[in-house]
Amino acid sequence: MTRPVAVAYAAAAVLAATALCATLWRGPAEPGIALVFGLVIVVGELARVRLPAADGGSRSTGPLGGAGALGYAMLGEVGGTPTHHGALQVIAVVVVASLVGLIPHVALGRAPGLDMAARTVLGVGFAAFCFQPLYNSGTLGGSIGPGPLYALCLLAITLLTGCFDAFLGAAIAAGRSAWPLWPLLREELRIRLGIVPAIAATGCVLALAVAVAGLWALPVFCVPLLLTQFSFRRYASVRATYRQTIASLARATEVAGYTPHGHARAVADLSRAVGRELGLPGPELTVLEYAALMHDIGQLSLVDPVPGGATAGLDPAEQRRIALLGGAVVRQTGVHGQVATVVERQADPYREQPVTARVVRTVNAYEDLTAGSGHVGSGARERALEQLRLATACDHEPRVVEALSRVVSRGADV
Repeated sequence: MTRPVAVAYAAAAVLAATALCATLWRGPAEPGIALVFGLVIVVGELARVRLPAADGGSRSTGPLGGAGALGYAMLGEVGGTPTHHGALQVIAVVVVASLVGLIPHVALGRAPGLDMAARTVLGVGFAAFCFQPLYNSGTLGGSIGPGPLYALCLLAITLLTGCFDAFLGAAIAAGRSAWPLWPLLREELRIRLGIVPAIAATGCVLALAVAVAGLWALPVFCVPLLLTQFSFRRYASVRATYRQTIASLARATEVAGYTPHGHARAVADLSRAVGRELGLPGPELTVLEYAALMHDIGQLSLVDPVPGGATAGLDPAEQRRIALLGGAVVRQTGVHGQVATVVERQADPYREQPVTARVVRTVNAYEDLTAGSGHVGSGARERALEQLRLATACDHEPRVVEALSRVVSRGADV
């Protein structure tokens, strides 16, 4: 376990234990309110969905649970009556409710890992410690008072919490994969660009609505969000099926004996890592991954397989023909047109290629050069990279080759 991950786990564990012990010692304040918000979080956890993560994997998220937790963290009044639960009770309620909501997921073997649990505790703690001391000291209630400025303060706290969670997620991912922090942080922020403002706004609205109308405001605002979450869950399921279909199609060349087993997945993983190293945004990384998975599909047009599936040694005209046939096959599958373009242009001179095609071409050549080395050692990797550097005059972009070199030298999980 790397130091950033260990620090996050230790901080979350200490904060959760402190909150639970303090709440049990003093007894919960306003237990009815805590129970209602806890139920909202439980329902949100039960309806979790999976999203792509900055490290190329996936993460689960529960918008309703997140909004409920933020709403409770920034709750100052219920129906005009001030509350006194404090930041530690917020954390305790969220921890207990999250554990209850995760029981069915654990039974089905798909519960979020420790990373997500640590981020939940620390993120909610950040929001609660930003709001509760300010409110209980009278700074928000007295100096600012109810009104637009008060709502803006709540929104600012939730947005800061989203940024804090993005930084925490990027730091954990960087610690696990040895990737630079800033590219991962950019990707985390991009992933949250759509959903975090929505959760932040909903959390603010929940806190404000309950302050005015009481706990009856919770179902009014939570039911539409829950329905939206179920729709989003269905959309995520369709996206996952789409991804699996592409991966299955990519294995056609392996099943037919045209490429080595696992070649397409190896090229896709390494291409995505190089693309992330180059700072490509999320949509381009997805196109890059899909194109890398299907880059050899044109080899199915060959009468006799190329030894080892390595097309780099073929005549340029033959490489171009295979690439064009591969692009035509990809277009017939209904995959996004940009994927087909990358497949078609991987045999072009690199100066005429989009950057995604340059990455696929270079990574594929690297995999071909190291394919016969068994367990690839540092010597084989360096020889392959040196050959790629010697070919930067016409075949490979120097910037891509150097990015690949950095990825390989780190030995990161790609």
